[in-house]
Amino acid sequence: MKKFTITNFITKMRDPQQRKYFFALFGGKLIGVGLCFLIIFVASLYFAHPTKAEAQTAPTTTESAAPTGTPPPTAAPAPTAAPTPAYVNPINTMWVLVTAFLVFFMQAGFMFLEAGFARERETVNVLLEGIVDTCLCGILFYMWGFAWMFGHGNGFIGWGDGAGHTWYFMQNLPDTYESTGIATLAFFLFQFAFADTCSTITSGAMLGRTGFWGDLWYSIGVSGFLYPIFGHWAWGPDGWLNAIPFWKAAAFHDFAGSTVVHTIGGMIALAGAIVLGPRLGRKFKRDGGGPMPYHNMTIASVGAVILWFGWYGFNPGSTLSAMDATGIARVAVNTTLAACAGGLSALFFVYPRSKKWDCGASVNGLLAGLVAITCPCYWVSPLGAIILGAVAGVIVILSTDLLEYLRIDDPCGAWPVHGACGIWGTISLGLFATGQFGLPTPTGADNSAGSIVKGLFYGGGTDQLVAQIIGNVAIGVGVFLVSLVLMYAVKATGTLRVAKEIEIEGLDLHEHGGTAYPDTRTPSH
Repeated sequence: MKKFTITNFITKMRDPQQRKYFFALFGGKLIGVGLCFLIIFVASLYFAHPTKAEAQTAPTTTESAAPTGTPPPTAAPAPTAAPTPAYVNPINTMWVLVTAFLVFFMQAGFMFLEAGFARERETVNVLLEGIVDTCLCGILFYMWGFAWMFGHGNGFIGWGDGAGHTWYFMQNLPDTYESTGIATLAFFLFQFAFADTCSTITSGAMLGRTGFWGDLWYSIGVSGFLYPIFGHWAWGPDGWLNAIPFWKAAAFHDFAGSTVVHTIGGMIALAGAIVLGPRLGRKFKRDGGGPMPYHNMTIASVGAVILWFGWYGFNPGSTLSAMDATGIARVAVNTTLAACAGGLSALFFVYPRSKKWDCGASVNGLLAGLVAITCPCYWVSPLGAIILGAVAGVIVILSTDLLEYLRIDDPCGAWPVHGACGIWGTISLGLFATGQFGLPTPTGADNSAGSIVKGLFYGGGTDQLVAQIIGNVAIGVGVFLVSLVLMYAVKATGTLRVAKEIEIEGLDLHEHGGTAYPDTRTPSH
């Protein structure tokens, strides 16, 4: 039997295809084993490394070792100790890093979603825009975006540590960010993933007719200026919405970014869609037409589920602490239930119109629920999450109808999903916060009386609701007005919208030299 097995093996190895398959399989297994050992090695180095320098003592001389009659040696003066670095909490830092990876993976979801909702002839354009936008965002956030958003400065923009040191190009950073106990570089990576998400939202409303140079120019404006400056207002250490309770005893709260990420992204998308105008051939319902068909609902639906998965980094990761186990679990459950409710409510709300079960409506409905729960996820109950998610599923459909009536072409529903439902999610905190939960801290929840967040429906009055409205309106309106200026400025360069002939031919062929499906392309595409 053994002889037969070896002979059979040798015979197969003479076949080039079998030989190629064997080495691919064997090589893959070796790489996998090697990666496992590498992970074990790196993890052991990380967790075995002391977080503080151990005190070193000079060797002592015992009396038995000293000659008779020699007085005992006097202790040498202790050297001046170097300043002890801030304590880095390794568990919280690793938690933030892992959730940053999840948030970053949302880029794959956005690329799938937008490509599926686009027409076939602009698929490559959508994919490349997502890749390049990510690369641009990373460099800009490194150069000045992180300093402007999370540095100390004034109520409107940051720049450094507040002691004369700027953080531009990631210089002069402390070991940990503020009092979080998280390594500042880990916090940077987490927040870069958020910035990238905001910037990507914009492209969903502008695909199909935006020149690639125009994509680059407005992406620089969004990632380099709009997001970090307006984000500082709510999330900066001294942002004017974050620093003080500006409405009676209530401070503006946005746990994971219904305003900071989604309202900002949605408002920029709306401005872009208005300045660009509709795609050629887009006929609106009031003119006897309707939305253009999506080219691939398969990848659009998969993209939505990938985004849902990434949201488990987006929301639970915003605790910035693995110690708050109860809070993380509550946030994750609320995130799930809001998405479920949003997907179902949108599906059933649309059904009476056509007597058809609309996949696109359900996809945007679940995303609407996720966007809405992003702000209040830490402070609401599971029932509250279901209710506000269900409302978001209806809002996204009505907002889409509004854009259709106004003849604004938003192919992916970027403003209905992120803008309108970001507004709703921010306001919903002032309604559904139960008054049971306070603020997250590096060691767990702070449920002291002064930290409790309570909404109108739970006896908290209107203070929190008004604070949420003021904060959201200030950021939303400010972003929209500045975005209009940005988009008109890019339009003035002649790069924002492609020529009519290029749009008819397709961005993929003209801008990128090929199509996503070269083997199936027909003239009708």
